[in-house]
Amino acid sequence: MQMTSKERLMAAIKREDVDQIPFGMWYHLPHADQDPVLLAETQVRLAQNLELDFIKLMPFGNFQASDFGLSCDYFCTPNDMVFERKFAIEDVKEWGELKELPGSFGNHGKTLMIAQQVKKHLKKKEMPIPFVQTIFSPLTIAKKLAGPRVLTDLREHPEYVHHALDVMTKTCINFVKENLDVGVAGFFFATQCSTYDFLTEEEYIMFGRAYDLKVIDAFKDQTWFNIMHIHGDNTMYKLMADYPLQCVNWHDRWAKPNLAEARELTDRCLMGGINEKWLKDATIPQVHQHLKQAVDMAGRNGLILTPGCVAATNTPMKNYIACRDAVKNL
Repeated sequence: MQMTSKERLMAAIKREDVDQIPFGMWYHLPHADQDPVLLAETQVRLAQNLELDFIKLMPFGNFQASDFGLSCDYFCTPNDMVFERKFAIEDVKEWGELKELPGSFGNHGKTLMIAQQVKKHLKKKEMPIPFVQTIFSPLTIAKKLAGPRVLTDLREHPEYVHHALDVMTKTCINFVKENLDVGVAGFFFATQCSTYDFLTEEEYIMFGRAYDLKVIDAFKDQTWFNIMHIHGDNTMYKLMADYPLQCVNWHDRWAKPNLAEARELTDRCLMGGINEKWLKDATIPQVHQHLKQAVDMAGRNGLILTPGCVAATNTPMKNYIACRDAVKNL
């Protein structure tokens, strides 16, 4: 019996049988991500063409930090992503000057509009697939805002950084509430700091987890499709996979653990299996074998086939289509 995308995803989350393994794909769209209407149209069209089971909204990665003063360069071309031009924090005391923002302020507001527009276009096209909003952890926002100095400041002047993290947490919660009103199925909660290359586990518990869980508490009981994205190598996987979210996504094809190892570490639904770095250069037969290998490692149940992070912007469309076709035969 054929399932709807929502039924398929909910079964995967519960580690039950599915008619077809759920499939998602995402990559940056810098030619469109400064125009919420265009970005929504583009993402819905891609979801339709690739027969995706859900849409992960793709605001530019610095949208939250930019509202606190990060200056960025905007290129608006297909392959040149928004990039930080000037960090906002030049003196440790400036952390203490940050103030809570409304959830619809500035680029938060533009990103909220993406969700509103996606909902509108899905209804117009009669595509009842879920969509999830992207948010970053408060410590990740702080790192984007200040660059590497955040690590020095939190160790030498923790009181200032704690103030900033509290402000960012409250702002993020305000943004979450606005998205709940739109009707998102959940949130893609991304952390780029839960790695031993940046912090000790004790430091992350104090400056990361303490604020992460406050944000997550604002939505975990009101949404059904929430994703923990653990970014980078040498991650605190066991700590992060324990967060109260339904799915866990990480660079499973080039960072530890792999899918088979992850099955032993968490009972969460695993989201991954597609090497986002490798995909752009793969042949179509290689793509089919690659996805089969992922299913062999993880099993069919409790798996959503996706990239481990954003796919490269210059990945050819034929390789995305190859992923779609492979999924139908697994």
